Amino acid sequence: MICKFLLALALELCLIAGGVPECRAQDYQAPQVTVSKEKVKMGGKLYYSHIVLEKQTIYSISKAYNVSIGDIYKANPGLEETGLKKNAVILIPDNTKDTAEEEKPAPDSRKKKKEKDDDSFTVHTVRWYEDLDVISKKYGVPVDVIMQENGLKGRKLKNRQKLRIPNGTFSTPEENMPASGEEETAEASRTPAEGIPAEGGESMAEKDIKVQHLFPKKEIDVALLLPLNAKDSTAGSPGNMDFYCGALLASKDLGDAGIDIDLSVYDVSDGKLPVTEERLRKSDVVIGPVSYGDLSRLMAMAPSDTYVVSPLDHRAEQLASSYRNFIQAPTSYKAQYEDLAEWIDDERGPDDKIILIYEKGIHEPDNIEALKAKIGECGMDYAAFSYSILEGRDILNSLKDMMTLTAKNHLLVASESEAFVNDVVRNANLLVYEKYDLALYASSKIRGFETIEVENLHNANLHVSTSYYIDYDRKDVQDFLMKYRALFGTEPTPFAFQGYDITRYFIEVCSKYGNGWSAVLPMEDEEMLQSGFRFSRVKTGASEIGYTNTAVRRIVYGPDYSVTLSKGL
Repeated sequence: MICKFLLALALELCLIAGGVPECRAQDYQAPQVTVSKEKVKMGGKLYYSHIVLEKQTIYSISKAYNVSIGDIYKANPGLEETGLKKNAVILIPDNTKDTAEEEKPAPDSRKKKKEKDDDSFTVHTVRWYEDLDVISKKYGVPVDVIMQENGLKGRKLKNRQKLRIPNGTFSTPEENMPASGEEETAEASRTPAEGIPAEGGESMAEKDIKVQHLFPKKEIDVALLLPLNAKDSTAGSPGNMDFYCGALLASKDLGDAGIDIDLSVYDVSDGKLPVTEERLRKSDVVIGPVSYGDLSRLMAMAPSDTYVVSPLDHRAEQLASSYRNFIQAPTSYKAQYEDLAEWIDDERGPDDKIILIYEKGIHEPDNIEALKAKIGECGMDYAAFSYSILEGRDILNSLKDMMTLTAKNHLLVASESEAFVNDVVRNANLLVYEKYDLALYASSKIRGFETIEVENLHNANLHVSTSYYIDYDRKDVQDFLMKYRALFGTEPTPFAFQGYDITRYFIEVCSKYGNGWSAVLPMEDEEMLQSGFRFSRVKTGASEIGYTNTAVRRIVYGPDYSVTLSKGL
């Protein structure tokens, strides 16, 4: 009897213990992942553009999109090392086509008959730059025939819209017929390969269409999105209002020059975007918003043929690796460091010493690796020297061992830490006092460090690569100052200069080249009042994505307390 009781008790305890994990599992709720509706095409492959939300994991995202974790890492180089970040945009491979092909049933006779009937038509997918006239010219089919065949009531087309184009010969107006003796080549020009771009490139048809659209425009539609009355800390309203004033003055100057500008301004406050997709589609160019978060939300809803300009936030540069229609106006710190290496290469003598200085234990791999790669590309020999702040008082002799008294020493600082850079400047001044001929090289961040005495920068012969610098001796800068003071009764801040430069540059490019302006952006290098613009596509493998700016200005702090512009762009 006792044995039976003990056996029953043991079984009951096992059942209770077995139920505990089930109860705990029910307490956990997997993060919800909504499949994005936005897709991008890179390297001939389709990807979903997914914005990472709080608590989402690689596993939950992979399950929602029905792809493997390895596929996600492969589509986003570096993601496995850095991990997911809130509001980051990642690419998810679109495998729906492959799945559909695997489940595709064997063709039957009815389908073969339908395909045979469809031989009399070509299905055309409308691209963002095409209208009915372009499609008509491409296939040699009159516009009215295309409209009738597809039941179109108007001439407006949508991006990726499918059109049935009748195959066959159609009569054309006499002025479009070839001259006597010329051979008809319309059919030969419409080979299947025409619309298929090489991986990472553009088809000949796309390039031809862009050339056709490079006609001047006198009416430009601009959307300006700024947090003018923001309650959060996304950017700082006073600076944004100054940016807006600069944009207004640029619009006025171009309006006086004969360009009709429709400037629509939207207050982007507290993370809200008060603008519709239709309004974005109508715009020739969109400037703003300011913060990386707002730009991420905007890019997720913006049409693929509407170009968005990031005006101020350096962090937003990563979006240029995800969206082809994204333009990053501020020059990155990486580009500034690469220019510093080129600058040293321009000025170094045969016996000069080059020393790369960075903080020990602080990981700034992007800047340091970019510098090392650029120095190696220039074929320069250099010595790397790292130390911590606590060692700053004892490193002078170690630094001297790497330097020379008979030639010039180029000290290149790869750090964004104010305390560390301040210590390097202090040591450089001590070396100058001991008769070492040296020049200190740093990114533009050093100009904003308040704890460094300006006198020490001049003593160290500081060389800076920067995105922004205003030469007040230039006549166009003086003209801007006079106009700004007259209109707004105050002095322009750097934000006002930036608003003027960006607005004027992009409106002029839009007006000069019309609807195809984005295709010629790499050829439109321009020095503006405060900054320069030299754009190039971000390359990921064989694919080209968004635009980034690589223009810098070189300024030198002389021992006579002068600050001079050495070179622009």
